[in-house]
Amino acid sequence: MTDKITVLYDTIRLEEKLLIKAAERHDINIEMVDCKQLFVDLNENTQKFETVLQRCVSYYRNIHSTATLEGLGARVVNCLNTGLLAGNKLFTHMLLQKAGIPTPEATIAFSKEAAMESLEKSGYPKIIKPTVGSWGRMVSKLNDRDSAEGVIESRESMHPAYQMYFLEEFVQRPPRDIRAIVIGDTVAGAIYRVSNDANWKTNTHLGGSAEACEVSNELEDICIKAKNTVQGEIVGVDLMESNDKGLVVHEINNTTEFRNVVKVTGVDIPTQMLDYLKNSSR
Repeated sequence: MTDKITVLYDTIRLEEKLLIKAAERHDINIEMVDCKQLFVDLNENTQKFETVLQRCVSYYRNIHSTATLEGLGARVVNCLNTGLLAGNKLFTHMLLQKAGIPTPEATIAFSKEAAMESLEKSGYPKIIKPTVGSWGRMVSKLNDRDSAEGVIESRESMHPAYQMYFLEEFVQRPPRDIRAIVIGDTVAGAIYRVSNDANWKTNTHLGGSAEACEVSNELEDICIKAKNTVQGEIVGVDLMESNDKGLVVHEINNTTEFRNVVKVTGVDIPTQMLDYLKNSSR
């Protein structure tokens, strides 16, 4: 059992506020540390980090701070491997496929020309995603060659990371997806994220709505297996209900948002997260 939990963040979201309130209610000793203000001696753990809940939104700040603190002997949840693997959609897809977990069909292309050739051969529509990113940013639906050329051409002038063209099938499904919160070996709660008429994306900050989702044995089983593929401990698993395949996993979230799961289901996710950290060992 740990005496103190450090919550490492770079943005105070509602989730971090809920963690603070949960700690106060249950007299759990937490220390909030703003990663943007942090500098660390790489040769000695002078700040005495022990158990760290990693909540940095920035992928690069997340993995570098995790590597630093793990290197100094701290236990970080989630670990560096989880941050690296879950934070990259290509890495996640390949691990899920290797583990036999259903995923949308996808292709990676390493140049504009290869991406266009792939699209011409496999057909439209397709979804193009950056391999690293969140909140639906720079995720576009390619309905035809003209839209594909416009989107792909615009990325040719961006950072080389955006020139890895991750192309995913547009899954035929109900107008919703599922966000499940996994803590240890339990799915603590799940919601449907329902898209609105103006946007095919289900992200709630883009106008989608949240509804309660029953956690079936099938859903729990696939979510725990997905968590294990990226060596995670506390993750969000996003799934779609494919008309052809049933449940498919399309993303695993390393520093998952959970506000809507709390709001819709009433499950006390932040308390469960802190209890897990307090009572589990590395």
